[in-house]
Amino acid sequence: MSNFWDFMWLLVTSFFMVIYLIIMFQVVIDIFRDHKLGGVGKALWIVALIIAPFFSVLAYLIVRGAGMSERQMSVMQHNRAEAESYLRGMVQVKSPAEQIADAKALLDAGTISTEEFNALKAKALS
Repeated sequence: MSNFWDFMWLLVTSFFMVIYLIIMFQVVIDIFRDHKLGGVGKALWIVALIIAPFFSVLAYLIVRGAGMSERQMSVMQHNRAEAESYLRGMVQVKSPAEQIADAKALLDAGTISTEEFNALKAKALS
């Protein structure tokens, strides 16, 4: 019976240690993500995290926790905007006239039939 409870205790303590490490990493990421916090402030928070990790994480979450989600959302929105602008630059949409000209070239080459050309032309114009 002792082995079972030792194993359960190991699972519980491991679970809380992983949770604590995730929170600690989120705090460190947020410290360096915040552009309003100066270099001295960042250094003081990092030193506090090294000296008294549990209490400094708790203090950080109380003092600056409200802005953590806002900073994370702004970074996510910025990354999404950059990805969308990159994708818009990569995708070149042809005008309907260009699509019809391409279809006409395929028709003249004998690659497609007249019915397929008319279908492509109708699709380009819609």
